[in-house]
Amino acid sequence: MAETTTPPAARTADEIKRDPLVADAVARVADAITDAKEFAGEITLTIAKDRIRDVAQAFKDDGFTYLVDLAGLDYSKYPNWKGERFGVAYMLYSFRRNARIRLKTFTGDAIPTVTTVWKTANWHERETWDMLGIRFDGHPNLERILMWEGFNGHPLRKDFPVRGIDTGARIYPEVFPDGGGPKAGSTGKDAKDVNVYKGEWKPYGTWPAAIAPAPKAVAAPKPAAAPPSPAADGETEEA
Repeated sequence: MAETTTPPAARTADEIKRDPLVADAVARVADAITDAKEFAGEITLTIAKDRIRDVAQAFKDDGFTYLVDLAGLDYSKYPNWKGERFGVAYMLYSFRRNARIRLKTFTGDAIPTVTTVWKTANWHERETWDMLGIRFDGHPNLERILMWEGFNGHPLRKDFPVRGIDTGARIYPEVFPDGGGPKAGSTGKDAKDVNVYKGEWKPYGTWPAAIAPAPKAVAAPKPAAAPPSPAADGETEEA
């Protein structure tokens, strides 16, 4: 009979935090780490939301210099979920160790930005704000990045209509006043197939649209001088 091997017991949160991959960074911010889990050989640390920037900096200082991705999650329809509505996961990579870890935190609406730790977080946080409406306090320019300014709602929230919403004035300015609309049937669709937005219409974004500088005038190139015509064989040019 073939021998059966018993899989190793799952490590406890304290054992995971003592793993050499994360131990040094964890030691500097231990009070900010509320839980630790391991799945498929990858470590996930749960962080108190008000301390996410401190923990991010500790791990960057310890060699996790690459923020691979930052993603938001909406748990509002997750079975038996009793925690805060949103989660944010940070996927980190260390080139020196060739290893990945994940930081995760939870919030009802806002958490501190980590753009001061990784510049690339600027784009990731804007996308998460745009799609889920999670605010990143301290972000230098928290504007939409996929949807246009003035779009109402956040498309990846679980309560956003699957068919989307009729956005009114932004698409049909000849029908609706600025910031207004829509009315069922006014866009040419079947009145029963228009998800009328019934919430408060408000503009998103805080910075004015970027204005490209006027192009500098470029002087026309001077025409090249015509090459001298060669003298015929046996003939000399007269002065």
